[in-house]
Amino acid sequence: MAYAEKKTLKGGKVVYYAVYTGPDGRRRTAGSFPSKREAEKAADTQEKTISHGNWVDPTESKMTFRDYVDTYYWPTTAHLEVSTRAAYRYYLDKHFLPAFGHRQMRLINPSLVQSWVNDVSAGKLAPRSVVKYHALLHKIFARALIDRVVPTNPCTHTELPKVVAQPKRIITVEQFDAILTHVPARYRTMVLLAIETGLRWGELVALRPCDVDFTAQVVIVRRVLVEVAKKNSPTGERCFIKDYPKDDEERRVSIDKATGKLLREHMLEYNVRDTDLLFTSKVGTRLSRNNFRTKFWSPAVKKAKVDQKVTFHNLRAAHASWLLAGGADIVSVQERLGHRRITTTQQYTGTLPDAGERALAAFRKIRYPEPDA
Repeated sequence: MAYAEKKTLKGGKVVYYAVYTGPDGRRRTAGSFPSKREAEKAADTQEKTISHGNWVDPTESKMTFRDYVDTYYWPTTAHLEVSTRAAYRYYLDKHFLPAFGHRQMRLINPSLVQSWVNDVSAGKLAPRSVVKYHALLHKIFARALIDRVVPTNPCTHTELPKVVAQPKRIITVEQFDAILTHVPARYRTMVLLAIETGLRWGELVALRPCDVDFTAQVVIVRRVLVEVAKKNSPTGERCFIKDYPKDDEERRVSIDKATGKLLREHMLEYNVRDTDLLFTSKVGTRLSRNNFRTKFWSPAVKKAKVDQKVTFHNLRAAHASWLLAGGADIVSVQERLGHRRITTTQQYTGTLPDAGERALAAFRKIRYPEPDA
């Protein structure tokens, strides 16, 4: 119940405190006032705010953005993938803490957020990055809303830069074969396995012979190699193996019999035992994504004279698109890629250069059917 509490200060001055009960059950005050009526009005206002669900803790709302993130928000990310958590930490340290870290949470308003978006959009960041980073900022304030640190989310109505979706260019079989010829022999089987299975890089380089069922011709994806900065690593290592791939779901991906034979030959040639990593560096250490890209993959793409940017991750999109072009249903593609949502799978797929001709041929087949013999 809201009420005014009279108090006589030193010197005889009388003030009235606006007292109310917070949603946490604690007795709180909305400040002191010279008259009982003003105090009661202020206390009533706080009670109405509580009933509408908009009440914020006046003490907590004064904490800085940095203190809120470190004390309240960051512990909620403990369940995230290590790589995702590392990315969030980078966004915070690089962009949000310099811009908002010193400001009180209650003083970060929509105009301030919009100003930040406008500033970084003016050349510092690509529109896609701005949208991605803003999503994290929105998430932080959504949590602050739950914690009753802010009354509203200042990111809710931000005008974001337009992200123009570029047509996804999928490499052809011929382009892939051209790149493969320039990949060192030690890694060709790995690259072939990548295009045939669509495995993520971390899943691929964490494979062991015991993860391959050569009888059933199936690769069992149950581990992943994670690469993050040492400061963000739970083990203190830059590269470490984590049980279970992304989304903590083991999956089985079928492979061709010829691919199984290549894997056996690779094991014999490089003396790979049952629990060893299938694919390693020349000195037998875990493969680093960055080292492989700069030393082997990028040079192979350049020598192949492919007229488009091709990252190793693009093999995953090529795998999905080739499957669909070959007649596989999208649910099967989803299962092979290990996606929880089919919409994610759809984002990976693109069309091959001859897709238009094949679509037109399908149309002609219906529009101009061949006469019966």
